[in-house]
This record gives sequence, C-alpha cells and structure tokens, in this order.
Amino acid sequence: MKKRSLYLIIFLCLLFTMVFKGLGLNPDNVQVVEDNTDIIEEEPDTTEIVEDIIVEPRLTNIDILAVGDIMFHIPQIKSANIGGDEYDFSPVFKHVRKYIQDADLALGNYETVTVGDRAYSGFPRFNSPLETIKGLEDAGFDILSTANNHSLDQGKTGIISTIDAIKGQGLKHTGTNKDKDVEPLIVDVKGIKIGVLSYTYGLNGLDSLLTAEELSYMINLIDEEKIQKEIDLLKNRDVDIILSYIHWGHEYHHQPSDDQINLGRNLVEWGVNIVLGSHPHVVQKSEVIEFNGKDHLIIYSMGNFLSNQSEITMGNSYTEDGVMVKINIEKDLDLEETVIKEIEYIPTWVHRYNEGGKHHYKILPSEDALMGNLDLTLNSSIMKRIEKSYNDVKNVYGDH
Repeated sequence: MKKRSLYLIIFLCLLFTMVFKGLGLNPDNVQVVEDNTDIIEEEPDTTEIVEDIIVEPRLTNIDILAVGDIMFHIPQIKSANIGGDEYDFSPVFKHVRKYIQDADLALGNYETVTVGDRAYSGFPRFNSPLETIKGLEDAGFDILSTANNHSLDQGKTGIISTIDAIKGQGLKHTGTNKDKDVEPLIVDVKGIKIGVLSYTYGLNGLDSLLTAEELSYMINLIDEEKIQKEIDLLKNRDVDIILSYIHWGHEYHHQPSDDQINLGRNLVEWGVNIVLGSHPHVVQKSEVIEFNGKDHLIIYSMGNFLSNQSEITMGNSYTEDGVMVKINIEKDLDLEETVIKEIEYIPTWVHRYNEGGKHHYKILPSEDALMGNLDLTLNSSIMKRIEKSYNDVKNVYGDH
C-alpha cells in the first residue's frame, strides 16, 4: 500500500512537471533551457543622439579712419618752428592722436607738397617742411592722398620730392606717381585686401609745368575711362574692398554739386565701396548707397582737418570744422564676403590761438572738448564756438 502511494506521488509529480513544461511555466522560478532552443536576445539601443552643431563664422574686423584736407599755411609753419630750421608739428595732433592710432588704417588728404631746398610757402603755391609728414606719421597716419589741386604747386620736382618724403617716413601714398604704369595701391590689413585710389578735378591751371606725357601718369586727374580701368585692375587683383579719395566740388559750398552726386554714384556702380570727398573745405553730407546687395558709402566732403582757414581769416566759421570718419569693415573668411558694418562720424574743430607772440594750432575732437575730457583750459567764448561747430557737423551727418 505504501509503495503504491509512493509510486502514485512520483507519477503525479512527473505529470505536473510535464504539464508545466508544456505550458512554458517554471514552478521553481528556474530558467530551463533546452539544448536545441534558439535564444533571441534583445539588441541594445544604438541610436545616436545627434545634436545641432552651430559653426561660428570666421570673421575679421578692421576700423578705417579717414579725414579731409590737411593744409599748412605760413602761420602754421611759423607756429611749428622750434628754432633755426627745425620744425615740430606733432603737438597739433595731440588730442586726436588716439583716434588715429587706434584705427587699423588711417588716411588723410595731404594738400601741399614738400621740397626741402626751396623757401616754404602757403597759398596759392604751397611748399611745406618735411616735418609736416613726420608729424602725420607720428600722429598715426598710414596713407596720404596726394592728388589734389595743389599737387603741382612746385612742379615735377615737388611731386617727386613729396613721394620720396612720404616713403622716407614709412608711409604710403596714392594719387601721384614718379613712373609710368604704376599699379594702384593695395594694402592688406588683418587679412582684408584694400585697393586705394585718389583723383583730382584739376591743378589750378599749372598743367603746363608737366609735359603731356608726364601729365598722363604723374597726377591722377579725374578721367572716367582711367578710373574704370584702375577699378577693374583692382578687381582682378581680388581686393576685398575699394576706397577712393576724390578731390572735387566747389569750395565753401555746403551742398554737393550735381556733378559730385553723379560721379559719386558712378564710382559705386563701377566698383568703389567707399568714396572719400575733399576740396570744399567745409563738410558736406554723406549717403549710403545700396548696390548689388551691399551698402556703399559716399562722403562728399570731410571738411578741413587742419588749416589756417577760420572765421577770423576767412569770415567763414565752417572752415574750422572737420570730421573723422570711422568705418568698421567685416570680412567673412569662409564666404570671402566683405561688408561695411558700421559708420561713425567724429566732429573736429581747429583751435587757433595766440601764445608767446605767435599762433598755435590744435585739432580738437569737439565732443571730448565739450565733455571736459581734454587736458585744456578753454574759456566760455571758445566753448561756444566748439559747441556751434559740433552742432553744425552733427546736423550734416546726424546722430551716427
């Protein structure tokens, strides 16, 4: 009886085991793997999480600073005389030096010539000491425009001597040439290639001091065919931007002439990105021209940066006014695209005063003077003149 019961119990256990196996159940919570069973394992999730990667463009920026007419009349030359044949023009630029030196490229119109072995003279046929260029170099200028109506004041000798003097001070120039077939000036500033041009409307009737051949290459006169040819040459040299000084218009006129406006817009269409006007000796308006999807700048006149012209000498207070134009240029190094990013107009005023029995000159940034930021003591009368000058210039260019 006991054996039957034992057999019955064993039989039932085997039966239950077979039933559970058939149903895929494991009563002992133990995984049973048959030798002939294929094992399918779940693949791990290998999906990559791709994040948006923002690639910053490679950019380079430079600041160009341009000023208008830089002239040296006889009172200015006497003012700079420090004894014998020695001259020092550096103090004239003391208060604007930081603006000039902070720029990556600084340019001005050198409206005179220098021949060392001739008597110095002012208007109407200028001849200035070599130290005028030394003073400009010390102030921080890099390039001088030499094409203007006084380029031929001392004849062929004056052109050559002035070019040599500028190069001797480590500066560059544009607008006059000693030799034929001189290509337009190109400078590379922080990876931005800039083509620099300069032209003048005329030479005060002194053209005959050069032969016809010399006149064709020694001074850049405004000639549309010549200008377009030089612009095309610069384009073929893959410059990023082209700027041009141009000596034009009518003296002491506050508005640009139709000829200026027409030529200025033609220059833009031909390929000039920045047009820098000089000659009127007063500031004239500027305008931004959109062409081919880019902004281009025309400044019709930047006025006098330095001269003896004033309300006292000319009966015209506007001849004391000038502007430093600061232009920020940006180049995308990947796309090879260069644009004008920002334009700032910094009004200046020529402070002419008497001290020690002779005139002295200082170019003042008008706003700095009005804010008391200069190391100067100026009386209320002078401050009123500076305020007038500042407002007059601001009225021309607005609150840029």
